[in-house]
Amino acid sequence: MTTLRVAMIGYGFMGAAHSQGWRTAPRVFGLPAETEMAVIVGRNAQAVGEAARKWGWAESATDWRQVIAREDIDIVDIVTPGDSHAEIAIAALEAGKHVLCEKPLANTVAEAEAMADAAATAAARGIRAMVGFTYRRVPAVTFLRDLIAEGVVGRISHVRASYRQDWLVDPEMPLAWRLQKEHAGSGALGDIGAHAIDLAQFVTGQNLQKVSGVVDTIIKERPVLDSGSGLSGIAGAGYGPVTVDDIAIFTGRFESGALASFEASRFATGRKNALAIEVSGDKGALAFDLEDLNSIQFYDRTVPADRQGFRKILVTEAEHPYVSAWWPAGHMLGYEHGFSHQVKDLVEGIVGGTDPHSTFAEGLRVQRVLDAVERSSENDSAWTSVGADAAVPAR
Repeated sequence: MTTLRVAMIGYGFMGAAHSQGWRTAPRVFGLPAETEMAVIVGRNAQAVGEAARKWGWAESATDWRQVIAREDIDIVDIVTPGDSHAEIAIAALEAGKHVLCEKPLANTVAEAEAMADAAATAAARGIRAMVGFTYRRVPAVTFLRDLIAEGVVGRISHVRASYRQDWLVDPEMPLAWRLQKEHAGSGALGDIGAHAIDLAQFVTGQNLQKVSGVVDTIIKERPVLDSGSGLSGIAGAGYGPVTVDDIAIFTGRFESGALASFEASRFATGRKNALAIEVSGDKGALAFDLEDLNSIQFYDRTVPADRQGFRKILVTEAEHPYVSAWWPAGHMLGYEHGFSHQVKDLVEGIVGGTDPHSTFAEGLRVQRVLDAVERSSENDSAWTSVGADAAVPAR
C-alpha cells in the first residue's frame, strides 16, 4: 500500500485539530493509502518541537521551504494565518505536493485567484488541493445536504445562516493576529462568516450572486501583552489598533433568486461557537445547529396539517454519512471527528484521482463573497455583485 507522508505548516489551534485528524483517520477508516505524520513546521524551534512530541509528529522543522523541497513529502497541510496561505500553497503545488489549506483560502481575491489557478495547473498533473471547510463533514450537515438534493424541501425560498461567538466581548481581551487585517484578512466575516457562507452554498448546491451588508468594529483598540507578540506595527506594551471587523450582517441572493440572511459575530454574548443554518422550501424545511451537532430538524409540509411540526432526526445511524466507521447508533460524535473525515476524503481523492471538496475553486467563490460584503459595507450597504463565477460543480 502507498504511504503518503504529511508535512504540516503551523502548530496553533488548527494544528492540534488537524493533527487529531491525521492520527485518527487511518485507524478508523479503511483508507486506500497509509499516512505518516512526517514533520511539523513552525518558526519557534522549541515550541514546534514540543508540538511534534505532543501531537505525534515524527520530527519538527523551522523552514517550510526546505520541507516542501523534500522528495519524501507528499502532502502539505497549511494551518498558518491567512497572510501566508498563498505563498505556501502555490510553492507546494508547484513542487508537486498535494495541499490541504485552512479556510478562508486567502486574505484577498487576488491571492485566492492565484491559488485556484495553481491548483488547476497542478490537477492536470494529478496533484489535488482541498480547502478545510470542515463543518461540511459533520455527518448531520452532509445528511442535510443530501436531503435537500433529494428534494425534500422542494423549491428553496429562504436560507438563514449565522455563526456567533462572544470571545471578544471583554474589552481587555488582548490583541491577537486574528485582529490584524494584514495577518487575518478580515475579522468575524472571514474567520467564521466564511463557514456560514460555505455551508449555505454547500447544502443548497447554489452560489450567491450578490450581497448587501455592513461590517463594524466594536472595540477599536486592545491591549498588547508583550513586545514579542509578532503583531505588525506593535512595538511594545500598551494598546494596539484592531484593524478587522467584529461583526458582519448581510443579506444575499442566490442564483435561483432565493434570499439568504447571514450573521457573523464575535460579540454575541453567551454564544460560544454557535453555527446554525435553516433552509426553507415549499415542501418543507431543514435546520442544523452546531450546539446540537448530532441531529437535524425536519419539517415536512406535505403531511396532513394535524401532523406537521419540526421533528428531530438523530444522525448517528450507520446509514448516515461517515457514521458507520465509528460507534453504535446513538453514540455521539464531536467537533474533532470532522477533521478525521477531512483526512479520509482527501486521501481517497488523492488515490482515486478526483478533486476532494471543497476545491480551491470553491474556496475562491467564498473569497469573492467575503470581498463583496466588504465592498457593500463601504458603499452604504448597496447591493454588490459577487463577481466572476468560479467553476464550482453542483453537489
